[in-house]
Amino acid sequence: MEHGSIITQARREDALVLTKQGLVSKSSPKKPRGRNIFKALFCCFRAQHVGQSTSSTELSPYKEEANTIAKSDLLQCLQYQFYQIPGTCLLPEVTEEDQGRICVVIDLDETLVHSSFKPINIVPVEIEGTTHQVYVLKRPYVDEFLRRMGELFECVLFTASLAKYADPVTDLLDRCGVFWARLFRESCVFHQGCYVKDLSRLGRDLRKTLILDNSPASYIFHPENTVPVQSWFDDMADTELLNLIPIFEELSGAEDVYTSLGQLRAP
Repeated sequence: MEHGSIITQARREDALVLTKQGLVSKSSPKKPRGRNIFKALFCCFRAQHVGQSTSSTELSPYKEEANTIAKSDLLQCLQYQFYQIPGTCLLPEVTEEDQGRICVVIDLDETLVHSSFKPINIVPVEIEGTTHQVYVLKRPYVDEFLRRMGELFECVLFTASLAKYADPVTDLLDRCGVFWARLFRESCVFHQGCYVKDLSRLGRDLRKTLILDNSPASYIFHPENTVPVQSWFDDMADTELLNLIPIFEELSGAEDVYTSLGQLRAP
């Protein structure tokens, strides 16, 4: 990579350098970005609904009885409910500062950063007696994006990665304290071989909850709450996060995110 192509936060000297155990989930390859930002952001929504109502396991005769609902169907039936069983919420009560704000769940890998073993700077960290080197590159405009998100929303980091890796990455990434809560792999639902971020378990009204993620599998339960983002690896000319700022500024005043996102997806 030529030095001249590196811009803003994605400069080599701005890269975050951490350690991990090689268990970070992989994302799908990056697709070319279209000219229309709304088309590029929301083109994948139709594909999200395919296969959601099928179950990966064969039903027993007992489960084939009339009026029996498969587990996958039951999850979808419950995904828009606005209640929580006491004691099961992933998030504590909303803080006074965030009262009335929309809750935005933000992914980490390939959304805000990209991790690899490519040398940038070296910081050895010991985890359970073994030292690992991981080099984390920040996506262009990530600092500006997070700063604005913190001004407008209740922001929660939610990653399918392990806390041993994601927590120190976020410590270096979020120096302004935008994320008041962090959720990791253990907070996901393992569904049909994927770690899914079930927004109904957060303890927030889904009509005022959004998720920003590059992996369709992560938000398969809640496509109507999603602002999809292109996967990022090392494109130093990427402007995805910068382009998302005005979209989130518009969404920040929504009374119902379903209505607002529906309007953005409309042709």
